[in-house]
Amino acid sequence: MNILYCGDENIEDGLLISILSVLKNVKEELKFYVLTMNIENGQNKFNAISESSIDFLNEKVKEVNENNFVKRLDITDLFKRELPIKNMETRFTPCCMLRLFADEIPEMPDKILYLDTDVVCRKDCSEFYNQDISNYEVVGSLDYYGKWFFKNNIFKFDYINSGVLLLNIAKIKETKLFEKCRKLCRDKEMFMPDQSAINKMAISKKIVPRKYNEQRKLHKDTVLQHFTTSFRFFPWFHALTIKPWNIDRVHKELKIDEYDDIFEEYIKMKENMKLVKEPI
Repeated sequence: MNILYCGDENIEDGLLISILSVLKNVKEELKFYVLTMNIENGQNKFNAISESSIDFLNEKVKEVNENNFVKRLDITDLFKRELPIKNMETRFTPCCMLRLFADEIPEMPDKILYLDTDVVCRKDCSEFYNQDISNYEVVGSLDYYGKWFFKNNIFKFDYINSGVLLLNIAKIKETKLFEKCRKLCRDKEMFMPDQSAINKMAISKKIVPRKYNEQRKLHKDTVLQHFTTSFRFFPWFHALTIKPWNIDRVHKELKIDEYDDIFEEYIKMKENMKLVKEPI
């Protein structure tokens, strides 16, 4: 199974938890790819995830299966070549758009599962990954809130969430989907630019049940849980943003404790990763 993550050094907590959750539930060979970059955007600076962190993770996944690996791909030059100029200063960091360069990377396999780093694998997702997607560019679940407000077809829900995407890179190259998305991000300011671009430009996407990208509340059949911002109405209307690494809040506010074994391993490994990055 090929899995893709994207981001700068700030994704380390989520990356560690997400990878641990996949290792726990998926028994087949796992190849993790991490796209990262160094870039300055006004007063904001985005530093690539360190090689030492990736080396540490690579060693850990090989303890489970010697054929597993975690590979770091610094695509700073690629990103600078096609800067998403109109969307560099939105509330979503430029790192969100790194996935739109996957078709430009020679090492990228023809089929890969993209995961946001706030996605936790709860059950074996092999069935989802191994489905036939030869006729589709992307496969994903509907965006829980966005499906109501953003539609290409007014007669049905068709707006997918980009936090979990099964990508047919071979077909994406053929249709030039990501090339079109990069151009759109360069020329037009958008809300959630990468997600909006994929939904607007994809000509063949498959929509799967929400259990493969549960964005709101844990259910018995949830396979992949995505810790996105949600809205609550009681005791007052408010937005709620809790990430997997906010462990106390996951326990107290979301009432979720079934990931505790993953969290315990995460805490131990995080300290060891810190020592690798900052040796005494």
